[in-house]
Amino acid sequence: MTGTRLLLIGPPGAGKGTQAAILADTYSIPAISTGDIFRANVKNETPLGLEVKSILARGEYVPDSLTNAIVEDRLHEADAVSGFLLDGYPRTIDQVNELDRMLSADGKALDAVVLITADTDVVVGRLLKRAEIEGRADDTEEVIRHRMSVYEEQTAPLINTYSARDLVVTVDGLGAVEEVTARIVAALADKGIQA
Repeated sequence: MTGTRLLLIGPPGAGKGTQAAILADTYSIPAISTGDIFRANVKNETPLGLEVKSILARGEYVPDSLTNAIVEDRLHEADAVSGFLLDGYPRTIDQVNELDRMLSADGKALDAVVLITADTDVVVGRLLKRAEIEGRADDTEEVIRHRMSVYEEQTAPLINTYSARDLVVTVDGLGAVEEVTARIVAALADKGIQA
């Protein structure tokens, strides 16, 4: 179906990246991850990448103005005009408002927000295992639990905002990848969004 505009929200380690790739394929829309865009620009040393690199080197967050500009630019690329799946944006109410502005300027709106939930202890276990495999020594249980609480604190207002608009579909992110995908597709079909 063309014109499907989705937002994917979920805690670190809940399988968002895996599901984003599958859903993008299922709905024939690009998966847009702000993290991937930043990393690609840094790697390719684009003017944007150099700016982001210097911000991160100072230990600061990339400012909303820059993130918003990157997303707006990406949403106007040909493959995203008829639909997209956003992962990692918006993260704040200000970014929600900015996304609303971008979409309404084109006469569009989000179709659904997919909230992937997962038991914290299971996710911590997953991330500790991933840290071990990938050699991420700084991903200790304490650090991971802190990231989880920051995620919950930051996303609660977004979830409340989108719930008030009746856009949120909540899906259990635990289980086999195919099971989770099937749950998401079924929940979206209940909202009238067909693959």
